Amino acid sequence: MSFADKARNKAEELRGTVKERIGDATDNESMRAEGRGERAQAKAKQAGEHVKDAGRQARDSFRG
Repeated sequence: MSFADKARNKAEELRGTVKERIGDATDNESMRAEGRGERAQAKAKQAGEHVKDAGRQARDSFRG
């Protein structure tokens, strides 16, 4: 996973956290849910990138 991908995913996760907290503070369930969704999506992207990295490492260990 490149640094840019990591940073982008972390920024998305942070945006979700901020939205979720604003939703908590304003008692806005819609914003709270939107924030949870954004955080979950960012974490899923990070997990996918980790799987791709592990696959690349496994492939490289067999090649060389």
